[in-house]
Amino acid sequence: MTIRLQDIELQAYHGVYPEEKRLGNTFLVNISLTLPDTRAVETDQLADTVNYQSVYDIVQREMAIPSDLLEHVAGRIRKAICQLVPQAVVKIQISKKNPPLGGKVAWATIEL
Repeated sequence: MTIRLQDIELQAYHGVYPEEKRLGNTFLVNISLTLPDTRAVETDQLADTVNYQSVYDIVQREMAIPSDLLEHVAGRIRKAICQLVPQAVVKIQISKKNPPLGGKVAWATIEL
């Protein structure tokens, strides 16, 4: 089974340049959790699956901590989700809108 939270849009302050930490930017986060089928398939009970709210709360909390590198943020998010759901294989994408590269680039994305 796969659970995805797609295009979580947040304002955050990640980047190596001082203006990125001062002005912030728009980020999109995509999370994919692959895990064995949960009992919720049969029981229809939230306690028998992954609570999406808990995953979202992790993303929001970790994105609020300024970092130089998106790789570092993704690593923190993955570590926290794996502590919450140890049996999950976690895939994370973080995209930064209009990265300051000296030209027109819509998004810069890392995937972990």
